[in-house]
Amino acid sequence: MSKLYLVPTPIGNLEDITLRAIDVLKNTDIILAEDTRKTAILLNHYNIHKKLESHHKFNEHKTVKQISKRIEKGETFALVTDAGTPSISDPGFLLVRECISKNIPIETLPGPSAFIPALVNSGLPSDRFCFEGFLPQKKGRSKKIKTLADEERTIVLYESPFRLLKTLGQLIESFGSARRASVSRELTKIHEETVRGTLSEIFDYYTNNTIKGEIVVVIEGKK
Repeated sequence: MSKLYLVPTPIGNLEDITLRAIDVLKNTDIILAEDTRKTAILLNHYNIHKKLESHHKFNEHKTVKQISKRIEKGETFALVTDAGTPSISDPGFLLVRECISKNIPIETLPGPSAFIPALVNSGLPSDRFCFEGFLPQKKGRSKKIKTLADEERTIVLYESPFRLLKTLGQLIESFGSARRASVSRELTKIHEETVRGTLSEIFDYYTNNTIKGEIVVVIEGKK
């Protein structure tokens, strides 16, 4: 039966993919990719030769109905993003919702997601946490940070290297400089790094060191 597969892909190291994910990608009809160039690197590494089509935040609103109709007619699709699990701060939700409305079978494979290793590696409580993804870039940003200051669970955020210092500064203003935190970047890659300490200590560290790569910020909940 035709269906939609959601297939997590490695966040850095190409070996971090499951055997089942490779099997699905080899046997699906179409692979929907956030960036076909990046996905082609992964597929070539595993000698997978399938048709790639673009599916990203700029076109997903327009294409979900067309894709769901094609699945209904018999095609099987696998959705991947540049790294990690589809729909987690990446495209996927709209297509899943459309397929559910059409009673189209959906199968989501387990696999990589950057916030899990960052959370576990932080040394902060991981039994209860809230994942906020990316903070609003402009409207509602300050309000969101002030709201999170009272959150008692461990908080997990994604951030751009270009906004990290700004974010740390804003967190210090609302959370206090002594709140403990962890910043992980380049997870599973050659230059993987995790910096732990107070928000103030981490801010000082990255004021004097290069900031590159995808970043996960983990913050201690309010005591």
